[in-house]
Amino acid sequence: MYQNINVYDNFMNIFGKNFVSPISNIGMLYYKYYLLDSLPIGNKWCYKIKFKPRRVQDLAFVGELFVHDTSFAIKKISMRATPEANINFVEDLAVVKEFDFIDNTMWMLTKDIFVVDFAAKDDGLGFIGRKTTSYQKFILNQPIPKQILTGTQDIVVKEDAQNYDEQFWINNRHDSLAARERKIYAMVDTIKSLPAFRTYVDVITLIFTGYKEIGKIELGPYYTVLSNNPIEGYRLRVGGRTSKNFSNKLRLEGYTAYGTRDETFKFGVGARYWYNTKQRSGFGVYYKDDVMQLGQSDNAFQDDNFLASLFRRSPSDKLTAMESYKFYYEKEFRSGFSGKITFQHENFTPLGSLDYRYYVNSSDGEIRNAINTSNISAYFRFAYREKFVEGKTGRVSLGSTYPVLQVNYTQGLKGVLESDFDYQKITAKVDDYLYFPPFGYLYYVIEGGKVLGNVPYPLLEVHRGNESYFYDYLAFNLMNYYEFVSDQYVVLQGTYHLEGFFLDKVPLLRKLKWREVATMKAVYGSMDKKILIYWLTKINLPRLAKNHIWKRALV
Repeated sequence: MYQNINVYDNFMNIFGKNFVSPISNIGMLYYKYYLLDSLPIGNKWCYKIKFKPRRVQDLAFVGELFVHDTSFAIKKISMRATPEANINFVEDLAVVKEFDFIDNTMWMLTKDIFVVDFAAKDDGLGFIGRKTTSYQKFILNQPIPKQILTGTQDIVVKEDAQNYDEQFWINNRHDSLAARERKIYAMVDTIKSLPAFRTYVDVITLIFTGYKEIGKIELGPYYTVLSNNPIEGYRLRVGGRTSKNFSNKLRLEGYTAYGTRDETFKFGVGARYWYNTKQRSGFGVYYKDDVMQLGQSDNAFQDDNFLASLFRRSPSDKLTAMESYKFYYEKEFRSGFSGKITFQHENFTPLGSLDYRYYVNSSDGEIRNAINTSNISAYFRFAYREKFVEGKTGRVSLGSTYPVLQVNYTQGLKGVLESDFDYQKITAKVDDYLYFPPFGYLYYVIEGGKVLGNVPYPLLEVHRGNESYFYDYLAFNLMNYYEFVSDQYVVLQGTYHLEGFFLDKVPLLRKLKWREVATMKAVYGSMDKKILIYWLTKINLPRLAKNHIWKRALV
């Protein structure tokens, strides 16, 4: 409901769709206008103009506006999206804006009404969102102290805002509630107490978060309770975490899992403490002894997700047993700019068809088939003017209108907790959305990295593959796990959404609400010859040649 709609922009981004404004510079290409009347509104004489789209499939509005006869400023505008507007889960939306000429100096927005009818499908459960905002007590042409402007891009709700009584709101509300609005408040209070409504809320929360809240504990996630892979067999897992009813600063979490084939228990436990919840700052610790799939993207299903078990393209027989200790400190310096320092110790042991074997010392012939490493890393993320919506179960980023930059530096610590490797790894990533209204938008990712030092391939860059039938926008979906490994690389990804620009103009076909999407992904990486020769001379070549990764490297 926090949509920033400015009718003076040529295009207005609403729920990711670029609607053409009725007063756009190119409005004549998209709208028909009708002069209906001239009349006074307040003390301003205005022209009443009706507008409607020239083509029903265009992202445009139908409505009316009142224009001041002297300054040609908008006094009031009321508009509604056309029924053919192709917006996910939105059946209808309406916008009303009113402006006043303040102190005979400047036109200012004084009332803003936004109404949306949300529905997953035409005949299913839906709900209506309504937001009314009014503005008063304008101060014009006076210097504003810088400290007042700090944070003006954010909407901050006071922690005790829910504790004021009804009389407070009656005294401070700009406009008194209409009879219809008072009935809505009463209806909402009644609905919240109904068992059926609570059931809907619990089910929706369970679907989207994966957790079922029971007092101070949340059980889940439900999608990892049962899964299957060739190494563990059927995997049973139970877990949970503390809820905000326990504490909004301290979170405890843990799980345990058991495989019917390997007959081994796995588990993970952790704790996180925020000493500042407004600007997320805190520290945490986590221990994990489990199996994992290297080379997955952050967007991929967990390997123990039951959907991953059902929709694999190939058997999951390239898993790694990992024992990990992690300690981290995280600080948000300001909204959108955060950093994280992590110390981590990991022990990797190959499972299934994987083989890590190498000679520890070529003189005595000692062979090791596990990787023991300790490292410290520094991670920074900068998203200028990033917005968040915070709720009971956490917060969700609304993104930024500027590029998002991420940088991570890792230093291997040889000798710390018997770590075998001294190396450096640095990666950088930038991603952003570029809008080309009315021709859709482009999402792009540019990423690069380099590893310095002699390390086995699991510690290099194992490029993200995908062995499921689900599309992963961060992975190379036609590449299997471990198919490409490098110590220096550049990744380019682009996804262009035309948002139905062509398909919406085809009669009958536009009823399907299909949209055009084009993607391009490329990675260029290489392996330092000295590192490759170093590891090929320290490993069991006949055994290693069976591994697909090094077959390609040897060729």
